Amino acid sequence: MLKSLHLAGVGPAREFGPVEFAPRLNFITGDNGLGKSFLLDAAWWVLTRTWARGVEAVPQRDAKRASIAYAYTKSTKGDFVEESVFSRVDQVWPVKQGRPPIPGVVIYAGVDGSFSAWDPARNYWSDKEALAGERLRAFNFTPEQVWKGLHGKDGIRHCNGLIHDWVLWQKGADPAFDDLIKVLDALSPSGNEKLVPGKPVRLGLDVTDYPSLRMPYGQDVALIHASAGMRRIAALAYLLVWIWREHQLACEQTGRKPAREIIFLIDEIECHLHPQWQRRIVPALLKVMQALTGRKVLVQLIVATHSPLVLASAEPLFDGEEDAVFTIGLREGQAVIVRETWAKQGDVVNWLVSDAFGLQQARSVEAEEAIEAAEAWMRGERDALPPHLTNERTIHKALERALPGGDHFWPRWVVWVENHQVAKKDKRS
Repeated sequence: MLKSLHLAGVGPAREFGPVEFAPRLNFITGDNGLGKSFLLDAAWWVLTRTWARGVEAVPQRDAKRASIAYAYTKSTKGDFVEESVFSRVDQVWPVKQGRPPIPGVVIYAGVDGSFSAWDPARNYWSDKEALAGERLRAFNFTPEQVWKGLHGKDGIRHCNGLIHDWVLWQKGADPAFDDLIKVLDALSPSGNEKLVPGKPVRLGLDVTDYPSLRMPYGQDVALIHASAGMRRIAALAYLLVWIWREHQLACEQTGRKPAREIIFLIDEIECHLHPQWQRRIVPALLKVMQALTGRKVLVQLIVATHSPLVLASAEPLFDGEEDAVFTIGLREGQAVIVRETWAKQGDVVNWLVSDAFGLQQARSVEAEEAIEAAEAWMRGERDALPPHLTNERTIHKALERALPGGDHFWPRWVVWVENHQVAKKDKRS
């Protein structure tokens, strides 16, 4: 499991971290452009010695020294601790020669639908070994390759892809299809809306058989025509089954023991998911490996999220010793990551105004502006008012436009206005 990560001279700040990861759940929140995705990219590199999607981190131009320091657990006692200092001459991030310890199976789900996977039974080699054509340092899938298959530069097929494998497993009654059913069930949005495979279907005169899902209204819809959320979850389910199946086969061939740990790196875990799904996806991912393997497998999740529902979903199972929430914010023009003190917020509204998301009001921008203007007016802070809300009348009209009639702010404002009017009448009399 990844334990720590410390970036210097690379990424969104002169120094970023150190980040001390929890062994199970790790949520990373923060505004766009502050380094959440970059942190996941760096985490993938330290665990696999490869860069996801082939995009290598470049040090800041004015940095005299750029480094990535990290630590992760290994099968033997103690932690693996290393620091890579960027070589400007060679333009590489050097690592120690030889085989590093194995962190476990590592999966990275990108927000764009891409996936990367690192399997210690298939991608693990020392730097002294020749780069054999049939062996990859990691499996990097574009969104299209997830569906249609992954081919090496030498023409070797590394993965058949979701469309081919799903139908092949289903028609051949392969045990992998039973595993796929289990994983889809575990990742379903609710007890009433199960992801259930339908019969293979054809589209027009195309002779290709496409996998389908049985919709709640009883029809089998080709998976490529399903919603974006269903496709994202189906792709994740397929890759989990494919990775674990191929991992077991490779372990049998090489005499290795199957991995006991799996690390999920997921960028915007809520991407394309309905709120029903957003509040179930994290607990589901913690359970899915047990459903897939039939045994206890340690799972570490490191996820970037903008969803208060995702954090709310963790409240019943959050353990301060096993889980953590990090927020990335700006301080003096530099991105800073902070581990927040966990506190149950109770509902989505409270999460929105917590430090994790930092909204002043869980409302529209106009409603927030009108309420802040009303509060400033009631406090007598006239200098704090925006140019278009400079008196009681304009503020009241703005509140009427932005707030529903039953909003809980209305009694406070109405009572203040009435008392203020009474006070003015008393002064005149």
